[in-house]
Amino acid sequence: MTFLPTSLLILALATATASAFDPSPLQDFCVAINEPEVFVNGKFCKDPKQVTADDFLFKGFRYPGNTVNPLGSKVTPAFVDQFPGLNTLGISMARIDFAPGGLNPPHTHPRGTEILVVAEGTLLVGFVTSNQLNNTLFTKVLCKGDVFVFPIGLIHFQLNIGKTPALAFASLSSQNPGVITIANAVFGSKPPISADVLTKAFQVDKKVVDYLQAQFWYDNN
Repeated sequence: MTFLPTSLLILALATATASAFDPSPLQDFCVAINEPEVFVNGKFCKDPKQVTADDFLFKGFRYPGNTVNPLGSKVTPAFVDQFPGLNTLGISMARIDFAPGGLNPPHTHPRGTEILVVAEGTLLVGFVTSNQLNNTLFTKVLCKGDVFVFPIGLIHFQLNIGKTPALAFASLSSQNPGVITIANAVFGSKPPISADVLTKAFQVDKKVVDYLQAQFWYDNN
């Protein structure tokens, strides 16, 4: 049996880990442009000679998001689609506004770890581990200035438990981390998931599934 030298094994593991996230840039920057006729894993680059300082500026966080909605929260993303200067840099951000009692519902980012800092208010936050760790819930109450991290791909949430509006900013380890809101995906898919699947999965009566699938599942992004 042949064994790899330790140095080669470490290099192989590091390479495998790195390939699980956004690829490293091969140039100073690659400001995104939309090419609707061609689909690639990322965005095409703007001619560097036509790039200006404005390509690296995002003004979307200047004003509060509208929290007058069923969830009482609003996420303002600064992903590559909204902020072309992020292309190939492997990072993004979001502003999250909460009304009193507002919820950013259970969701995942399939391509990015999230680190959250509370700028105003008090939030109850948490994430759930995978089946491998018995779906363990890790939860904390965060106050102004506190920071919490949500590992890549795990279901997590934030709830404003204070009596005043709350504000948080999130940074993510991908230019396009994606968002899957659990309730919207399971009960609001188009076309709907078979009721036979959901009744058995959730061990509830079909009437419950029919009721949930008939609801309007609001998207706060």
